[in-house]
Amino acid sequence: MKDFKSLQLLDKVRFIFINLGIDYAVMRQILHIKLTMDERRVPTLFNQSANKKSEDQKYGYIKSLWIYVLISLVLIPFIGFGENFLFQMTITYAILIFMIMTSMISDFSSVLLDVRDRTILTTKPISAKTVNAAKFMHILIYLTYLTIALTAIPLLVGLFKQGILFFLLTVFELVLINIFIVVLTAMLYIAILRFFDGERLKDMINYVQIGLSLVMMIGYQFLVRSFELVNINIAVDIHWWSIFLIPMWFAAPYELLLNGDQSLLTVVFSIFSIVIPIVSIWLYIKLIPAFERNLQKLLSISKSKKEKTNRLKEFSIKFICRTSEERAIYRFASLMMKQEREFKLKIYPSLGFSFVIPFIFMLNVVRAENVNYSVSMSYLNIYFSMLIIPAAVLMLGHSEKYKAAWIYKVLPIKNYTELKKGSLKAFLIKLYIPLYVVLSIVFCFIYGTRIIPDLLAVLVASCLYTVICYIGYGSTIPFTKPNNETVNAQGWKSFVLFIPLALLAGIHYFMATNISYGTIIYLATLVFVNLIVWKLVFQRAK
Repeated sequence: MKDFKSLQLLDKVRFIFINLGIDYAVMRQILHIKLTMDERRVPTLFNQSANKKSEDQKYGYIKSLWIYVLISLVLIPFIGFGENFLFQMTITYAILIFMIMTSMISDFSSVLLDVRDRTILTTKPISAKTVNAAKFMHILIYLTYLTIALTAIPLLVGLFKQGILFFLLTVFELVLINIFIVVLTAMLYIAILRFFDGERLKDMINYVQIGLSLVMMIGYQFLVRSFELVNINIAVDIHWWSIFLIPMWFAAPYELLLNGDQSLLTVVFSIFSIVIPIVSIWLYIKLIPAFERNLQKLLSISKSKKEKTNRLKEFSIKFICRTSEERAIYRFASLMMKQEREFKLKIYPSLGFSFVIPFIFMLNVVRAENVNYSVSMSYLNIYFSMLIIPAAVLMLGHSEKYKAAWIYKVLPIKNYTELKKGSLKAFLIKLYIPLYVVLSIVFCFIYGTRIIPDLLAVLVASCLYTVICYIGYGSTIPFTKPNNETVNAQGWKSFVLFIPLALLAGIHYFMATNISYGTIIYLATLVFVNLIVWKLVFQRAK
């Protein structure tokens, strides 16, 4: 039987667990089984490419840590340069606490909230203290891997630049932070489960996963820019209200020990950084029985709320979808996009990225040259918002519950084309157009109302581009394929489909700059082409 290095290290401090009244041998055996099963688990950041062979999934979490190593480079300017430790380490620990806690919620909630092992372990002569110690150490082992990935390179830089005392203090603080985060997350779950049902908690976890994926997608933009902070001299003072800034607690000991600041608040915050994580463990132990009782809510089935009939909404659906089949799939696709967690985890981060990326390119233009927004055409960066469309159109054909697609054969559906068209309209109306409207309002505020015709042209172009993506990926009945097939022979098509997007943007720029009323002509042409293409494509697919 294979043994794990982490368990071998744990053996060296077994006396701690024995003194706490924990059956160490049983705890170790539980941990061994859990770590063995974890080798088959794929972390959140790589769920988008979940179609992997079992050999590739082995050690999936360990292999995924390279992206955290890349993110750790952001911390080098704060750890390696300057002696304004209160500012530098507050920023450092703010980033670390955010990254560790979001990863904790997104990747280890299944561990902390696991109720499956209760049916096995609670029937055996194992104390609840031992079971919870195994759960706590299981999470702590992986958070240690994550923390090492996030801090190894910055810590080495800090060791050479700031000295051995800085290095040892940071290692000690990181241990306390990891303990504090595990307990804080558990207490957050206790509070949510106390007042809400399990579905609300699952939704919260899903949104944190979405947020983490979005942060990863746009985080690299700040990697290079962070090094511009090296020579910035910022003065930070501790005030009474700073007590609510948890990262500042862990930054205070650096001021106390390295800069000799012995002010009252610096000493108090330094004490907080040690005492509160230790006290939180005691509090967690006291709350474990309540936590275990509330975990049963995760097994309960929540009642679905009946949506009230909205006449305006029903009228708009009848106007958008002309046939009963199309209206039915429109409603169904809208519900799937709203409720299916796997779809949201794959698409919503890209949706957020599509909102952010036009501004990123806009900022790059501003940094490179002085921009006069009253005449600038950099608003065409809004075409980048269409980057969500290929991924969304592809995902509309896939579902976590794809086996339920047999219902299509049972229902008296004469024309599957209506289903495909209705799902595309649901995506445009429910996801893309609301995003685009908000983006357009912001752009109008920046560039003025002169760009409204251009924004309308881009909106119509997005409808045309949606059909182009539908053709590119092939005709697929909505939600009939497993999610892992989204990678098979389809990934390269996403890159090819960027070509028509570039052509649409290029034609728009040419028409707007070289032809009088070019934007109006382009808009009228797109409306005409849209009507023809939507009609021909879905007639041909019958």
